[in-house]
Amino acid sequence: MVRSLRFADAGLVVVLVLLVVAGTVTSDAFLTGSNLRNILVSSSVIGVVTVGATLVIIGGGIDLSVGAIVALASVWATTLQTQSYGPVVMVLCAVLVGAGAGLVNGVLISYGRLVPFIATLAMLVAARGLAARMAENRTQLVTQDAIKRIATTDVLGVPALVLVLLATGLVGWFILERTTFGRRVIAVGGNSEAARLAGIDVRRVTASLYVISGVCCGIAAVMIMARTTTGSSTHGSLYELDAIAAAIIGGTLLTGGRGTIVGALLGVLVFTTITNIFILNNLSTDVQNIAKGAIIVAAVLIQRRTPTRSAPVTT
Repeated sequence: MVRSLRFADAGLVVVLVLLVVAGTVTSDAFLTGSNLRNILVSSSVIGVVTVGATLVIIGGGIDLSVGAIVALASVWATTLQTQSYGPVVMVLCAVLVGAGAGLVNGVLISYGRLVPFIATLAMLVAARGLAARMAENRTQLVTQDAIKRIATTDVLGVPALVLVLLATGLVGWFILERTTFGRRVIAVGGNSEAARLAGIDVRRVTASLYVISGVCCGIAAVMIMARTTTGSSTHGSLYELDAIAAAIIGGTLLTGGRGTIVGALLGVLVFTTITNIFILNNLSTDVQNIAKGAIIVAAVLIQRRTPTRSAPVTT
């Protein structure tokens, strides 16, 4: 299973290379430093969200509320009262709001026995509504310069937002590939009943995954606040679809039990690069969406033709 996943990751690298060739041929501006930087920065926010969403899917769940949680965290962190305490409190507020919303999802699903689709759909509606209510349907401006500088600061020539994505991806990879918890996640996603019989606390593992997803949403909220210098109930629109799509084309099974963080992040880069090529060639958003839909369908069809096996249960 590990070898097949690594092969899938290599396949995505090939796809990226082909996209780079296509972008270079169709536009002289594609290989410029500013455009490549734009691709990486554009991938950063949705990439962080995708890390958490991918872990949830590998664990056998689904999270439709990630975009709404990003919006709620951004609004809560940019209220005048929160900003009055400074940038550190703003960041903590965004992360804690994300973690809290994720905890509610996890408790409802694990202990309330709600179907993940229903629980996270309810959170999507509730979080988006609460964000709009808190902001009174207005866009809240970020007044703290330290938050704004996150989007404009480079470290050794690398944008800080990209470094945040790399750090989040590294932590997600370590959790999944190098910890007992990660092996339990794969076991729960592959066969939750077998995992339970092996002594794994399935409910705790599942709840923890949604908290991790919420934390990723909180981090993404800080990033989008820095990029747009605002907090808004409209932030994170359709992030849930982009994150799930990136995970799927990265080799993550929707039924759970298989997937990689590396593959999911490569999926984010594929989508972002395609969008960038379309924009450079003045193609409409409709064409972009059709192409993305075709890629998702192709990825799912390939998954159905790929033999799978249950993950070994590790306690």
